Amino acid sequence: MTETALNEAARVSKAWPFEEARKLAKRYPAGKPGGEPVLFETGYGPSGLPHIGTFQEVLRTTFVRRAYEALTGGAPTRLVAFSDDMDGLRKVPDNVPNAALLEANLHKPLSRIPDPFEKGHESFAHHNNTMLREFLDRFGFDYEFVASSDMYNSGKFDDALRQVLRHNQAILDIMLPTLREERRQTYSPILPISPATGRVLQVPVEVVDAEAGTVRFTDEDGSVVEQSALGGMAKLQWKVDWAMRWYALGVDYEMYGKDLTDSGVQSGRIVKVLGGTKPEGLIYELFLDEKGEKISKSKGNGLTIEEWLTYGSEDSLGFYIFPNPKSAKSLHAGVIPRAVDDYWQFRERLAEQDIDKQLGNPVWHLLGVTDPERKGAGDTLPVTYGLLLNLVGVLGAEASADQVWSYLGNYVEDASPDKHPALARLVETALAYNRDFVAPTLAKRAPTANETAALKALDAALATMAPDTPAEDIQTEVYEIGKREEFGFESLRDWFKAQYETLLGSAQGPRMGSFIALYGIPETRALIAEALAR
Repeated sequence: MTETALNEAARVSKAWPFEEARKLAKRYPAGKPGGEPVLFETGYGPSGLPHIGTFQEVLRTTFVRRAYEALTGGAPTRLVAFSDDMDGLRKVPDNVPNAALLEANLHKPLSRIPDPFEKGHESFAHHNNTMLREFLDRFGFDYEFVASSDMYNSGKFDDALRQVLRHNQAILDIMLPTLREERRQTYSPILPISPATGRVLQVPVEVVDAEAGTVRFTDEDGSVVEQSALGGMAKLQWKVDWAMRWYALGVDYEMYGKDLTDSGVQSGRIVKVLGGTKPEGLIYELFLDEKGEKISKSKGNGLTIEEWLTYGSEDSLGFYIFPNPKSAKSLHAGVIPRAVDDYWQFRERLAEQDIDKQLGNPVWHLLGVTDPERKGAGDTLPVTYGLLLNLVGVLGAEASADQVWSYLGNYVEDASPDKHPALARLVETALAYNRDFVAPTLAKRAPTANETAALKALDAALATMAPDTPAEDIQTEVYEIGKREEFGFESLRDWFKAQYETLLGSAQGPRMGSFIALYGIPETRALIAEALAR
């Protein structure tokens, strides 16, 4: 693929990352003046454990970043993952240990609260920031991590803070009309940190000297305090803080969830007051749990990153996240198997597609993150994850990887973890998924009279086949049995469902020809015998 062909295809691609990139390209058709990198930012609040909702923002922003680079012929870019760890802890998360420790430190900056996990980290925020960074590194993201506490404490935000102080009244004029009367009484763009308690205070603040950074306020004990707002002795209200960050860092692109729509409007107005420009961006829909409720870091009701990786792969997670970000997605363990198989189907197709189709293929965008030269395009998985799960399901909750590989030898050439590393990873995840979600639900029923006759016919057919009979030949025989009028199936679907429920213990299943070839003909005949005895 030539760079010209890619550029031309990118200009008209309907894939959402390119639609977003074109908005940014209108601002900087050939990159920023002077060769300065275009800055993409993602934000993260470390008040709870990182979840997939956090990860998706970095991934989706990277999709847009790579699309912009393709669109502009390689204009320089940067991605900053920003942690708002100067925020005060408002409530104790449900899914974090040492609740009493956190309760005693409520309203202090997250970066100044001891680590409740007792893992040796400097603070609660440092623990959660480390977890996020470890996963981003594991996936291979190209990013720069920036912590709010470092920027405030080091004085790197001081110039921008002075600009906020200079325009304190103008910011109040923007924010006060959006607040309830009670909130207006205490609202201030600046949140001083109490010199007595270390808490972030929600109190009225008087700007004494904007150039010096001095403010005056009444502390929790009733004393009037005059101190600097610089160098980590204050932070800003959320919407003001967001705008200040855009201004200080020169952010050009940032997407955010629809729950922050109003914040985006107000922060956009504030950044203009400060002398900056609101970034381009996308408002995305939120992830929902299996009950249709919004995923919350404090509740811990969504899948964690590690949970997905216990049952699926990094690539399948990225694939599931890719489609239309303006549509809500359910995020629970039940979506993982199909995401894995769909990912591999799209990956196999990629190498044979024309460039315009490639740009609409989620795997093109994913490999742009993890494999920039896209050497993995066209790779195949010798066994689908769904089929693997069916095999493990028959073997039972106590099945081992060695057992699975012994059966894979019936179906896969050179069946070994060393020869098939991607499959080896999925064997481990299939064992975990079966143990936790499949095995507890399996219940093999007895066959009905007509199903019994059909199963006997299948057993007789298998008895005539060689052990290495191809899956397609087996599948053809399975079809022919289901079509025979004497067995009384209204449709082939009923025949397959009968096999799934009596042989596998599930309402759904694989292509039986593939399963029998994988599991083995003698072993399948044993399953039939068990069902008939039932």
